[in-house]
Amino acid sequence: MDIVLIRHGQPEWVRDGLNVVDPPLTELGRMQAERVGELLREESFDEIIVSPLLRARETAAPLLAAQGRQEVVEPFLHEIREPNWHGTPVELARSAYEEDRQRAAEDRWNGLAGGGEPPRDFVERVRAGSEAHWAARGMYRSRHMLPMWHLDRPDLRVAVVAHAGTNGVLLCHLLGLDPVPWEWDRFVTQHASITRLSTMEMRDGHTFSLHRLSDVEHLPTDGRTS
Repeated sequence: MDIVLIRHGQPEWVRDGLNVVDPPLTELGRMQAERVGELLREESFDEIIVSPLLRARETAAPLLAAQGRQEVVEPFLHEIREPNWHGTPVELARSAYEEDRQRAAEDRWNGLAGGGEPPRDFVERVRAGSEAHWAARGMYRSRHMLPMWHLDRPDLRVAVVAHAGTNGVLLCHLLGLDPVPWEWDRFVTQHASITRLSTMEMRDGHTFSLHRLSDVEHLPTDGRTS
């Protein structure tokens, strides 16, 4: 089984010095999305699933168009929900994240001081949603202490267009790693990057291997952002 994790292109997080919630892509981000579509247009996928947020949907659009597919949005791919900062000064978000980085590791499970979704709830939401999604396709964790999976369809190929945090949770879950409250910083991925996993068959199931992390070779060197 192959899973291709795609991070969205560069979003317009700030407009006129104010925070933008659920931002669209920048002009550079749209170019990055086009390059993703060009690179993957000839690859065969059984499904392409997309986060409901605008930056992911705009990133997926060129690939979906190239393959003549309809958009399939999966709510569990929603990035961690931030406080409602839309229209507030950008310094508000920056200071909240800086304060969070200064906390003790365990305290970071509680989330940002200004509200939003706590990382613990975020990780549980994404893991539970992904388990339900994979189970409907005949993939589930084997009764094993090691990170082993049962697969009805080991030939399945899935592309996921989402976010640094969401993709980080998926990556750790598939590889059998314990979660942390900074999943987006554990595996650092750039905008419009591609991360590839595939399964290796064992005697008593399958396990995932990470083949490539945050590949941006399809982007020009001056068009790579994080």
